[in-house]
Amino acid sequence: MGIGLAASAGLRAFLPLLVVGVAGRVGWVPLSDSFAWLADWPALIVLAVAVMAEVLSDKFPAVDNFLDMIQVFVKPVAGTILVASVVTDLSPLQTTVLALILGSGTAGTVHIVKAKTRLVSTVSTAGIANPVLSVAEDATSLAGSVLSLIVPPVVVLVLVFALVFVYVQVRKGRLGLPGSRGDG
Repeated sequence: MGIGLAASAGLRAFLPLLVVGVAGRVGWVPLSDSFAWLADWPALIVLAVAVMAEVLSDKFPAVDNFLDMIQVFVKPVAGTILVASVVTDLSPLQTTVLALILGSGTAGTVHIVKAKTRLVSTVSTAGIANPVLSVAEDATSLAGSVLSLIVPPVVVLVLVFALVFVYVQVRKGRLGLPGSRGDG
């Protein structure tokens, strides 16, 4: 569950946090004691405003690339919080280590691939395709967050297949990422 939520945070930092907070508020997901605040009204209101700001500002090509630079720090933190919030049966030390490694790493990796894809889109389409990509990212983050709560194994399998696909594309030099063929 945590890995799928962290991957969704790699696309939208605040949307998965809001989904988890709402799910905790209505009792669908038990939150760890340390992160029960996610289900409190003040946190839900702040997260809802942050989601609206993130989603709307991401539709503008100049702003979205700037946000990607800032969110390289924000999204791994969101991924860490998400993993830690849903892990309820481990010790605090185990939860923290797991959240830092899996949450931060997953959200950070997804964000870097997303940011690079968005940068390539900006250059190759003069930013025209960016709003379309942004809407797809919104939908994917929302669907991934909800599905992570409902059917976590399916989300992890989809994530693994997506990472394998990206790896193959990078090796073939199709995504223009550092280390791919032709940048040598």
